Formats: sequence, structure tokens, C-alpha cells
Amino acid sequence: MPVRPDAGRRRFVVFGGLAAAGLTGCGFALRKAPAMRFRSIALTGFERGSLLADELRRQLVAPVQIVATPGSAEVVLQALADRRERSVVASTAAAQVRELQLRVRFDFRASTPAGRELIPRTELMLSRDLSFREDIALAKELEEAELVRGMVSDIAGQVLRRLSALVL
Repeated sequence: MPVRPDAGRRRFVVFGGLAAAGLTGCGFALRKAPAMRFRSIALTGFERGSLLADELRRQLVAPVQIVATPGSAEVVLQALADRRERSVVASTAAAQVRELQLRVRFDFRASTPAGRELIPRTELMLSRDLSFREDIALAKELEEAELVRGMVSDIAGQVLRRLSALVL
């Protein structure tokens, strides 16, 4: 029996359709921004040009307004420490760096403008390991920046999930 040239493509479409149908029945959905129970927030204590403050502003969605003054906000998110750390984990006998560990730490607390504590002092820390080679240092520098941006985005998401659980 001769094989038709489009039989492979037809099988791919059929199996692809079955896989898509299976995902719709399992409850799979892309992660959405958490729903907040407040309408305004003030971000305080962040340094000018903070990656984390920019990411929080980007991830906070429409019903929540970011206000400049803490007195006019329902929630005040105070950054106590926002640090990036880089340490050498492994090196060669010739003292050449082979592996780095990148860390992003964020200490924060949340309160009302009147001072009632909503989230006590909390520290979030993420770390990633990065192999390093001197002959491709520029590429590794770009990879490091991308890893840090990813960690900052993850921490911003964790902060927003904690804020979404607040009961005012």
C-alpha cells in the first residue's frame, strides 16, 4: 500500500489537536496577575532607578494605582533593603574564576498610612549559579544581567502574591 505524502502532517495535526484538547480539560491556564483588595499603593524606600521598583510598577495591574505620597495610599510598601550580591563559588588553581553565585535580596514591610502593620519585616532571597569563562566574558556579563532580571521579576511576583492576600 503506498504512503501518501501528507500522512505525516495529518498525524501531527491529529495528535496536536488531541494534546490541546487534553490541556483544556485539565484546568491549565497561564498565570495571571493576582487580584488586589486595595486600590492604591505607595512604594517607599527604593533607590532611584531600582530594578525591583520598576518591575513592581510594571506588574501592578489596572485597578491598583501607584501614588507618590504614602498618606494618600491604602497600603504602603516600604523597601528596607534591595541588594544584588555576587560571590565566587569555584576557581582554578591559577585563581581564575570558574563559577559565580548571584543573589538578589529584598527586605520589605507593608503597612497602612496610619502605621498598622499588614506584613511584618520579610526577607526574600533568590540565588542562581553562573559558570564563568574569561574568553567569553562579555557573553557571561549579558547572561548575568538576564539572570538578575529574572530573579527581580520572580521576587516582584512573590511580593505581589503576598500583597494580594492582605485583608484591610
